[in-house]
Amino acid sequence: MANRRKFLKSSIYSGLAVTTASLSSMACEAPKDPKKPIVISTWNHGMEANAGAWEVLSKKGRAVDAVEKGVRITEDDPNNATVGIGGFPDRDGVVTLDACIMDEFENCGSVAFLQNIKNPISVARKVMDDTPHVMLVGEGARRFAVEKGFKEENLLTEKSEKAWKNWLKNQDYKPKINVENHDTIGMVALDDMGNLSGACTTSGAAWKMHGRVGDSPIIGAGLYVDNEVGACTATGLGEFVIKICGAHMIVELMRQGLSPSEACKQAVERIVRKYPNDYKDLQVGFLALSKSGEYGAYSIHKGFNFAVKSNDQEELIDAPYYGS
Repeated sequence: MANRRKFLKSSIYSGLAVTTASLSSMACEAPKDPKKPIVISTWNHGMEANAGAWEVLSKKGRAVDAVEKGVRITEDDPNNATVGIGGFPDRDGVVTLDACIMDEFENCGSVAFLQNIKNPISVARKVMDDTPHVMLVGEGARRFAVEKGFKEENLLTEKSEKAWKNWLKNQDYKPKINVENHDTIGMVALDDMGNLSGACTTSGAAWKMHGRVGDSPIIGAGLYVDNEVGACTATGLGEFVIKICGAHMIVELMRQGLSPSEACKQAVERIVRKYPNDYKDLQVGFLALSKSGEYGAYSIHKGFNFAVKSNDQEELIDAPYYGS
């Protein structure tokens, strides 16, 4: 009897091992006909950013170079009040920037609470390429940027300073759905070699407490890339993206076989389920891209859109949302 139990136990474990190995092989198997290259990014400013990324992708360049170049276009735009120069300041009138980048080898770099440097994404790239670290913050990040040749400049434009002074009259700090007070540009791309990379950059929530950092520079929250499976980026009120490790969660759901769209939807539904007293007053949106070039998005509320560019597509798409 003991021998029979031993045999059955051995058979069950052997079967599980075969099943697990098969699933792992399926998850890691390269798609037969991926749609490449392709780049997707958050919000309407993603159209211009995608065009910048396409300059790299169309020449068979690396996805990591493409996403860095793409989001820099948004960082360099002083009329964009959510990213880079011209971003809305914190409640003390100081513009602080956050960004992260991740490549096909799962190398990553990040900066947070960076001041006086308008291209935090490129500083994050230097952290990834030139240091043994993943994240530098505050004064250390600024000093590192200067050492690497980045120019210091005042990031508070006349337009953003005026908006801050108007806010000081009431000092009402409450996120407003789809209003440019908590936005980012997140971008993920699949290059001609079939490799994935991503970037995320922001000036954070307008009128935030001095020192606040959201999800955008946090690997696994605002951005995550797994070259075997897919990539994801997030936008919206970062505290709630951090609480569910949003981007990492979505990539892992994709590993389990969910489409990018369904994975993004499940992440949003988790926020809604876990924070029933909060979600009605905040926006979070997710954007994901699979190894095969399939993309998807989902948000809590109506109004989140994303830009797509490939060899046969260039458009701005309204994302589905909770309850639609």
